[in-house]
Amino acid sequence: MMSFTSKSIEFFGKNLVSCGCSSNASFDRNKVRNYGKVNSKGCGNGARKLICCKKKNTTQYRVSSMETAEPTLNGGAQAIKDLAKGLNLKSYSETPISPNRLFEVVSDDLQTLNKNLQSIVGAENPVLISAAEQIFSAGGKRMRPALVFLVSRATAELLGLEDITVKHRRLAEIIEMIHTASLIHDDVLDESDLRRGKETVHQMFGTRVAVLAGDFMFAQSSWYLANLENIEVIKLISQVIKDFASGEIKQASSLFDCDVQLDEYLIKSYYKTASLIAASTKGAAVFSGSDSNITEKMYEYGKNLGLSFQVVDDILDFTQSAEQLGKPAGTDLAKGNLTAPVIFALEKEPKLRDIIESEFSEIGSLDEAIALVKSCGGIERAQELAKEKADLAIQSIQCLPQSVYRLALEDMVTYNLQRIA
Repeated sequence: MMSFTSKSIEFFGKNLVSCGCSSNASFDRNKVRNYGKVNSKGCGNGARKLICCKKKNTTQYRVSSMETAEPTLNGGAQAIKDLAKGLNLKSYSETPISPNRLFEVVSDDLQTLNKNLQSIVGAENPVLISAAEQIFSAGGKRMRPALVFLVSRATAELLGLEDITVKHRRLAEIIEMIHTASLIHDDVLDESDLRRGKETVHQMFGTRVAVLAGDFMFAQSSWYLANLENIEVIKLISQVIKDFASGEIKQASSLFDCDVQLDEYLIKSYYKTASLIAASTKGAAVFSGSDSNITEKMYEYGKNLGLSFQVVDDILDFTQSAEQLGKPAGTDLAKGNLTAPVIFALEKEPKLRDIIESEFSEIGSLDEAIALVKSCGGIERAQELAKEKADLAIQSIQCLPQSVYRLALEDMVTYNLQRIA
């Protein structure tokens, strides 16, 4: 299943798939936004009206051949070369995007999902329900299920479907359950006391209950997944659960390792973050009945958006305060998890290696390491890496009809970069 596609997985644009549907420079984004606000409701049975640039049965797509490849990322080495091009990150900050506006066109879908999440977990054990309620109510943006709904509606329009299906909705619920389970386990492994400013499940209920709660949600989501009876999606999502474990093992085996390469960081980031997002977007397209070319493009969108999000999160770990992060700043570095800003900074500052390899044994050494990462250009180079991934994500959805849903998918990419612009 591991669909790192294209022969050498050129993450930075050399073997991009091209689509016959152009982005159309004359497309008025503001009109589409306004249209979406007025017409995203009241269409009967939840259907949405859409603006589309294609004629029925005449849209042609030209797609390059795709291959399944092993998850080795030549993009890491290519990124180092491409960073010198001086890409303009500030261009993404011209019109700030609010998180609330991002998912406005699927707000009804998300409200239904929120109502279903509690019941889908099951009521077999009150403690498990309490644990689920704790993290479901912790203020998450529901980004992954929102992406399922956005891609579902965008590809449903492409295929001429009147509305999304029950399977689309169940997929969104399964994705959020898997994400929630992974967060519970991550907090146990990281010994985190806070999640989005609130006490973590293991802090409230103990490690044993937290592990069991995560296991239960993984099992419950797997049961609902099997009942979707789509072997392609079952394989896709099952691989994600395996990827979570692979990502944690990779991270645990490379703590305080100053020889870690950017390619290794990208693979780990794929396993821990991008795999689930890519499966979300591809699975949504599969349930719309899209052909393999479109489903692969949706996969590429999710993969590159996920990688961009992870790089941005890793940057924010250095640039935001503990209050903004909901956890102490520099947490990853303090635990020996070397992320993109550190990897780039290590290339220029030998002293940083000495501090990290000492595992911050001296008082004030962590603060000194953070200062070196910032002064050696690690933040700026990581920003460019995040933008490289964002650009690839944007290019992957140009084959979709122009609509409020495609616009929201583009805005998601922009919103992510605005967090560091």
